[in-house]
Parts: sequence; structure tokens; C-alpha cells
Amino acid sequence: MTTRKRKNSLLPQSESASDQTDAEPLKRLNQCQFDTNSVPQHLSPYFSMRESIRLTYSFFNQPCIDLAKAFLGKVLVRKLTDGTELRGRVVETEAYLGGEDKASHSAGGKRTERNTAMFMKPGTIYVYPIYGIYLCMNVSSQGEGAAVLLRSLEPLSGQDVMRGLRAAKRKAGAKILKEKELCNGPSKLCQALDIQRCFDRRDLATDTEVWLERDPEREIDCAGEVVSAPRIGVESHGEWATKPLRFYLRGHPCVSVLNRDAERQTQSSTDLRNTEMERTV
Repeated sequence: MTTRKRKNSLLPQSESASDQTDAEPLKRLNQCQFDTNSVPQHLSPYFSMRESIRLTYSFFNQPCIDLAKAFLGKVLVRKLTDGTELRGRVVETEAYLGGEDKASHSAGGKRTERNTAMFMKPGTIYVYPIYGIYLCMNVSSQGEGAAVLLRSLEPLSGQDVMRGLRAAKRKAGAKILKEKELCNGPSKLCQALDIQRCFDRRDLATDTEVWLERDPEREIDCAGEVVSAPRIGVESHGEWATKPLRFYLRGHPCVSVLNRDAERQTQSSTDLRNTEMERTV
């Protein structure tokens, strides 16, 4: 849960192992509104208009690694104050395993005011600041102090609103973001969906402003499609820096950072499995 070097601060890559204080005034914690002014929306051609299924506590109540993989292909929904619903498909996650995990905020079982959500029931949202201005969103799982970092989404609906929310955090005159750039990083995800600090400790299973859905028309068979790679930005944590606890959908353009070696290993495993299946037919 460390961060990358300052030069990459616009693309914070994962959780920070050292507690960093939020440099903004406390009143910012209560600023949970954003003026979207009914900006026109459009839908991804991959977005299903069929009724989706909201995921409940039973989904989140599983071991951290299992939950990190299970998130892939699910749809994160953010309902704004004007009723607009922003949707993005989860395509990349990282697992932080709790006390044993040296790269986790809860390493050694440490509990602080900041990481309390990591010790709450599965499905609790953990939002924390990095560099004092950017936010990352995690979800607690089974396991003491364990949580999953949501790293990247594929935008599905509300892209124009997402673009406006991202633009509010960027320099004037910056180039227009491509659709795949809207949510391809943990802080970008929070900006694009207006996930704010006050969402910390809220229940993703029951909240009325943010929740997770299963899209019955676009269920993803993850067998052979999930790449397992080392997490981003935890290089200073010894053996934990090399553990394959980042998971993403192979070949997806919205993944924040590709790992070609891990992808080749995944492809080789898939080819071997397919060959063995053919032999048994």
C-alpha cells in the first residue's frame, strides 16, 4: 500500500504503507456534492440495458484474494445527487491481506483512525488520501485488516459526466481524455465517479449512492483471462513486492499497467490447460 514517486503523483498506483496526513481542511470531508449540470451522457456499446443484480454482503464475505478476483467483471455504480448513475466495469484490483502483508496499511495488525474500515465487516468502503489531494477506494473482505483496492474501471455509462469530473481536477487547457483514460488508475477512478473521503466506512452492500452490480448479460468467465502480477508501488516491501496480488483482465485497454511477463505466463497456462482438455475429449 505504498505510493509511487512524486513525478507520477497524477497516477497514484496503490496504497501507502506510511500514514500520510490529509493536507486539506477537515471541512473537505463533508463535501460530497458535485455540480454535473445534466451533462449529456452516452452508453458504452458493451453496456447492458437489461436489469442488473446488486451484490449483497454474501458476495463481499469471502477471502481477500478470492474477492479481488471476483470483483473483475462486476459493475461499480455511483448515483449522483441529481439522480445520474455512473457505471464502470471493474477490470483491475489488488489484494492486501492484512497483518501478514507488509505492504498493507494494516501490516502487523496495526489499527489507526485512518484504517478502521479495513477491520470492519466485509463490504465496508475504505477511502484514503495520498499526497493530500488524491483518493483511493478499497473494500474490506474476510480476514483481519484485509481489503481489496479497486484500481481500474471500464467506463460503461455517464462518460461525459466522468470527463467533467476528471477535468475539474486537471489543469486548464489539458487535452481531452480518451474514454479508456477516464478510470484507468485508482485515483482517476475516484475522481471520475466522485468517490469522496466521506464515503469511508460506508457499506457497499447497502449504500444508496454507491454499490456493485452483476451484469447478467455480460458475465465474464475469468478462467484463463485473469492475469496475476505483482502490485504497483510496493517495491520497498521485500518479498511482498513480488507476490502476484494484482489481478486484471488480460488485454483490456483500461488496465492501468500491463505486465507482459505475467501475461505470457497466463497465456502459457491457458494453452496447456486447453491442450489437456483436448486430450481428454
